[in-house]
Amino acid sequence: MAAVARPWSDDHMAFTAKSIPDLTGKTAIVTGATSGLGLASARALAAKGAHVVMTARDPQRGDAALADVRQAVPQASVEVRALDTSSLASVRDFAAAWSGPVDILMNNAGVMALPFDRSADGVELQFATNHLGHFALTTLLRAALEAAPAARVVNVSSVAATQPGLPVATVAADSDPDYDKWKSYSRSKLANLHFTMGLDQKLRAAGSSVQAIAAHPGLANTNLFRPDAGRISKVATKVGQSAANGALPQLFAATAPTAKGGQYFGPRILQARGAPTLIKPKDSATDAALIAELWDVSQDLSGLRWS
Repeated sequence: MAAVARPWSDDHMAFTAKSIPDLTGKTAIVTGATSGLGLASARALAAKGAHVVMTARDPQRGDAALADVRQAVPQASVEVRALDTSSLASVRDFAAAWSGPVDILMNNAGVMALPFDRSADGVELQFATNHLGHFALTTLLRAALEAAPAARVVNVSSVAATQPGLPVATVAADSDPDYDKWKSYSRSKLANLHFTMGLDQKLRAAGSSVQAIAAHPGLANTNLFRPDAGRISKVATKVGQSAANGALPQLFAATAPTAKGGQYFGPRILQARGAPTLIKPKDSATDAALIAELWDVSQDLSGLRWS
């Protein structure tokens, strides 16, 4: 009787930060690297020899995170640069100051379940921070990614990306008086998946060596779970895995030789905790019409085109 094919292999289930291959000579950008998954990812990548550029909205928090990585990894090649993904002006400033190839772009920065607000560009804040800024950053750094031998763009989504797809323009301009902060967060993380799938398609069509891969941390106890986040915050505090373990799927996506463009990784045990494994996105994440609309709306809102 033939063995049943599994969508993962033993290297997924055995993967830890120590499994990351040598990254000497490679450059990684980790957005939102001042705490949680971003900080854990920066530590792990630096420990394997990558030059890590950590981004921070707040300079003081950026300096503290930089000191943390240098203490954990004394030999680290690491720096911190200002970036607020909710601001297209900040994204443009960051990209304009960039020079040299980018081997890993980890689009990790995010906010969760905030009361309704708009970004400086007039876009619903969770959509702006979690998706639109990363769309703009990836677009502006395209040449730097193409300059690397085999770059990877890793978009960090969430197990919460379960809301049915809505017209993207509606999500981006949300002004509903009955605004639901959790549904808005879920849709912004669904946009991360739409962006990954659309980017993978465009890169393949162009014959590019850059790969776009998605990941989510499962239930990780990070500072996104503020006290005002409600019951789920209490659950995450009690049973959530550490940020270091939660970062493993995105580290696998960024570095594992077997990870491929268009794939999606998350924790193996109920997608909540455990070693990274390949997972199947929900049907709404691969909806071709929503993927196409996301690109059109993202290009219009950012003023950028992916030629």
